Amino acid sequence: MRILIVEDESKAAAYLKKGLSENGFVVDTSSEGDGGLALMEKNEYALVILDVMLPGRDGWDILSEIRRRGIATPVLFLTAKDSVQDRVKGLDLGADDYLVKPFAFSELLARVRTVLRRGPVRQPDILNIADLEIDLLRHRAARQGTKLDLTPKEFSLLALLARRCGEVVSRALIADQVWGMNFDSDTNVVDVAVRRLRRKVDDPFEKKLIQTVRGVGYMIEND
Repeated sequence: MRILIVEDESKAAAYLKKGLSENGFVVDTSSEGDGGLALMEKNEYALVILDVMLPGRDGWDILSEIRRRGIATPVLFLTAKDSVQDRVKGLDLGADDYLVKPFAFSELLARVRTVLRRGPVRQPDILNIADLEIDLLRHRAARQGTKLDLTPKEFSLLALLARRCGEVVSRALIADQVWGMNFDSDTNVVDVAVRRLRRKVDDPFEKKLIQTVRGVGYMIEND
């Protein structure tokens, strides 16, 4: 499989290329946004690993452009921009995953393989699960046409569960994607947040969508 790395730090690009090549991938690199875009237009890639902060066009602009052109190649953001807002922005623009620097290569490799198994499937801008509607671009959610008054963190949590509808999402992944923190089993921040989310999403309605999988995490089901 062929992978494109768009990364302006030469040492980081060389490290990634060496590691991925040793794991059987054919790797191209570009040190700036326009060059990366040109390679995407010329070649067919199984995956693009994209930095955000690039000379010329940044990673946000590159991803927006390729999605506008209908290029469905999976994209994994690899960047030092680590705020929750940055993660949400990257996923909303159409990224398939988001990993923050510094990182362990073993984790990057695992995420690359996971994205490749999923394939180039694009998420819609609006998700509908039973009577729940989530507008990912406008950060709005409603049930039975009634707007849900969610905080930014609650919306991020709901969107994460909805994107993986039918899949159990671990507490560790929720902590990483919503709060940008490593999960500590001694903290109940995830459980508290889910309880608060349920009060708004489930309690006022007959059908309960957010399910607990004991000892593992949470999921949204649409049975």
